[in-house]
Amino acid sequence: MFDLMPIAYTNVNQLWAYILTETLKRLGLTCAIICPGSRSTPLAIAFAQQAPEIEAISILDERSAAFFALGQAKATERPVVIVCTSGTAGANFYSAVIEASYSRVPLLILTTDRPPELRDCHSGQTVDQLRLYGNYPNWQTELALPCADLGMLAYLRQTVIHSWERAQTPTKGPVHLNIPFRDPLAPVPDGTDLSYLRSHLESEDFFARIANPCPIPYAPFPIPKEWKECDRGIIIAGVAQPQQPEEYCRAIAHLSQTLKWPVLAEGLSPVRNYAELNPYLISTYDLILRNQQLAKQLAPEMVIQVGEMPTSKELRTWIDATQPRRWVIDPSDQNLDPLHGRTTHLRISVEGIKVEERNLSLSSDYVQEWCSAEAKVRLVVDQTMGKIDEIIESKAAWLISQILPPETPLFIANSMPVRDVEYFWKPNNLGVRSYFNRGANGIDGTLSTALGIAHRQQSSVMLTGDLALLHDTNGFLIRNKFVGHLTIVLINNNGGGIFEMLPIAKFEPPFEEFFGTPQDIDFAQLCATYNVQHELITSWEQLQQKLNPLPTKGIWVLELRTNRKADAKWRQDNLRKFSEVTCNPS
Repeated sequence: MFDLMPIAYTNVNQLWAYILTETLKRLGLTCAIICPGSRSTPLAIAFAQQAPEIEAISILDERSAAFFALGQAKATERPVVIVCTSGTAGANFYSAVIEASYSRVPLLILTTDRPPELRDCHSGQTVDQLRLYGNYPNWQTELALPCADLGMLAYLRQTVIHSWERAQTPTKGPVHLNIPFRDPLAPVPDGTDLSYLRSHLESEDFFARIANPCPIPYAPFPIPKEWKECDRGIIIAGVAQPQQPEEYCRAIAHLSQTLKWPVLAEGLSPVRNYAELNPYLISTYDLILRNQQLAKQLAPEMVIQVGEMPTSKELRTWIDATQPRRWVIDPSDQNLDPLHGRTTHLRISVEGIKVEERNLSLSSDYVQEWCSAEAKVRLVVDQTMGKIDEIIESKAAWLISQILPPETPLFIANSMPVRDVEYFWKPNNLGVRSYFNRGANGIDGTLSTALGIAHRQQSSVMLTGDLALLHDTNGFLIRNKFVGHLTIVLINNNGGGIFEMLPIAKFEPPFEEFFGTPQDIDFAQLCATYNVQHELITSWEQLQQKLNPLPTKGIWVLELRTNRKADAKWRQDNLRKFSEVTCNPS
């Protein structure tokens, strides 16, 4: 027996909301984000009543709220609920829904709505919310209107269970439930006698055997003979946020050592943060492949791509030009080959590959060429970065890769930060947990996602540019609900640095106004408005002291002011210089 909340019997809406939240609690929901509004009143009350098992967090701005939920779902690796009122409120979730779909993050979106008789008649705060998010959700439906019938309550229970499962299997992603309510929305009596339902709902029978779905078991996949017989193959460790990063990296390392193939590890792969596991780790592939002669010399016959294709344009162009036979290893049902090559998708996890005893024979000349190029370029990059005293954009990623406390959650913003990580993130053994929104690659919700990742987790760090942070300053409104610590390393070059790397940068006007888009914001004043700590960083030693150890509470902004055009020129000059290193004799 369990103590059914008396408020659930107030009216039909509240009972309906109780069944929904109680089912989710038993499935394992621990966090619900509630945006303010009237039509969602029954759900807001029901989720608040489920404390402490479900933490209900009120967040004003729907876009920030959705990205905060996205971050929480990334960090906890389980679905997070987000609730809003009717009207345009749900439309503000859209960009987070798209990101969740492409990044495979489980979100359960509950948009409340007017009943059918108040639609299409200019009733206030009413828009068409059916299939609001197009084809992005894994699954979507509209619930029936609340009804005090045992059979309908059972329908509600099973629909919620199915929604929870579809958010996680066969591929994680968003699920949308549109939920209409008639008045009364507040927990006041509506004249319905609900007493006859007590005996059914207060027995354990109604909620029996509700459980989180088990992962689909997989049989070990034997290494194909053609892989074993190829001595000019590479493994690409692409963009990935695996649940067990060390096991993931170990599986890639075992496959690499069995085949004697190098591992080209994206900066957004955990492989670079567990470097000691992999003797054939290549972190400077983007720089190596800028050397056209060496790129041609290193052309592979076969490629195994684990996870999504890396960000590097150089790598993509090289793969496209050489047209090797390719396999993509990833358990999702999505097409992960944007190059449309000769590709076979193996719908398994890399941990599911049956690796035999590691091959103790000498490595091939091919893998040694890769390792030799890596050693040369890595040495020059590290020596160059180590000598730089002035504050420049590119050094931030290189330095952060070596100084964070072990296993620090790190959120990396899109545009230039994510590319500097790919170019310069130094392999380490710190087990840094990297997070990012590389599904749609937008700058929406950057701050809110990072706060969601850091909430009730280990002290966390975000690396971002000024425009990505400014695009989501409403995320600072979450500060009073936020539990934990986030340090924001802000690269302030007063504009869009990535556009300086594109051909349009040579055209002025209109470059500065429409692409550079300087905002001229005083971040010290902005932070003071939100009661967030701010510090201007003027030396790399100062940054290092602030990042290790990290504080345990609050939000800190560490601002590094840089010159956008000088940074772009430094990259152009040095990326070319680093690639030329491989031409020199050993």
